Amino acid sequence: MSFKFYKDEKVALFIDGANLYAAARALGFDIDYKRLLSVFSENARIIRAFYYTALIEDQEYSPIRPLVDWLDYNGYTMVTKPTKEFTDNYGRRKIKGNMDIELAIDVMEMASLIDHVVLFSGDGDFRRLVEAVQRKGARVTVVSTVKSSPPMVADELRRQADHFVELMDLSQEIARKHSRPSGSSNDLDADQPDDMLGDEEDYDEYDDDPIVTTA
Repeated sequence: MSFKFYKDEKVALFIDGANLYAAARALGFDIDYKRLLSVFSENARIIRAFYYTALIEDQEYSPIRPLVDWLDYNGYTMVTKPTKEFTDNYGRRKIKGNMDIELAIDVMEMASLIDHVVLFSGDGDFRRLVEAVQRKGARVTVVSTVKSSPPMVADELRRQADHFVELMDLSQEIARKHSRPSGSSNDLDADQPDDMLGDEEDYDEYDDDPIVTTA
């Protein structure tokens, strides 16, 4: 890793699922979440690893549900809520999910129990959250990227954080190798399902809200 945690520092990971997915996709790789948790656990005392995502619940099959279930079985605390449907100015039905409030509340609740917040998001809306946590005495590291076009991390968030970790610099340690062990497709503990939504769905370039245009 590009920096070291202090000895015996209590650390919590807060992963903005849609934002991290979009950042990794912009850099041309997928996240191996078991490797990610292992890398940070080897370098810090991880108290909790939160993962935030919205779910489309009125479909017979949700493309993200297998990943959510797998993460739940493999060391992550899942925070989810149903997406909201709306119609845009062109009459197209869209589905949107925003987990900012849930993430912010959990960070503030955990701030007095930990020494270091690691935020996997580039969303500039979190700048004030980072500032508030710092006033409580916790350090904050932001993990995102400036190497995508456009950069996925807001400049004000990167400046506010105590540390900024470039996601591309972590790619060798946390990138997913796309090979499935024979006979393990039904083993939640052995094989990570595909990340997030398929390529046919669209994401805001800068915001973290997943947007699905359904026609």
